[in-house]
Amino acid sequence: MARKPKVPRWLEAARRRQAPVPEGERAEWLARALGRAGVLPRVEAERAIREGRVEVDGRVERDPFAPVHARGEVRLDGRPCALGARTRVLMFHKPAGVVVHGSDPEGVGTVFERLRDVLPPELRGYEWYAVGRLDRDTTGLLLFTNEERLVAHATSPETHLPKRYVAGVEGLPSEAALHRLREGLVLDDGPTRPAEARLRAPGCVELVLTEGRHHQVKRMLAAVGHPVRELHREAVGQVSLNVQAGGWRELSESEVAEGLGFAPGSASSSDTVTKR
Repeated sequence: MARKPKVPRWLEAARRRQAPVPEGERAEWLARALGRAGVLPRVEAERAIREGRVEVDGRVERDPFAPVHARGEVRLDGRPCALGARTRVLMFHKPAGVVVHGSDPEGVGTVFERLRDVLPPELRGYEWYAVGRLDRDTTGLLLFTNEERLVAHATSPETHLPKRYVAGVEGLPSEAALHRLREGLVLDDGPTRPAEARLRAPGCVELVLTEGRHHQVKRMLAAVGHPVRELHREAVGQVSLNVQAGGWRELSESEVAEGLGFAPGSASSSDTVTKR
């Protein structure tokens, strides 16, 4: 007997939402709203809700997908919780070896675990979404946010947000090889957009992409005859990495607006994000 396809969480929550959303507000399901506001990460929020520890507008709510608005009165263990939350973005310097997934079957660890280990207590209650991915062996800039709409903005093929990489490659790339990268290549999933490419040092290529396909940097460099030995991401948009490996800092509102081209409400909500 064929298994029924799993209904996405956002769709399940949307189906349960009955009341219209007041103008100028957003409606979310309860567990996600608590994670976005920094009250509890989503998994912990779901557990607390099912245990009967959360009240919404004076009644115990045991459904993690119950719709809730920013002006709703929510309490956790009797304490009021403010659901209004500003967009927060963290810069993290991803070390090699850890994965951008919720779990690591190899036991090395995930970026979410590494990030929470170094965050202060006041930031550990947020549900942090990774803005895109980096391979296990790739190091460098990885952004995290509590705002799914920022993830949608930064990863949308229509945004063309530049990402700057530095790759250590085999051999010495010629100007002809760099020209092919600049013009765009045809990979097995179609033609790439033109990239900025230059040789920083012998065997070291700087590549700036305005799209983000699976293993794209590695595939492009392999296609011109120079497989990648090591890869590091230096910048996303106009935000450049400036913390030590394993370190983090929070971006200012101007860095988010000017460096990433994002303002609250500027992009559609998306559930296709990597989160923990």
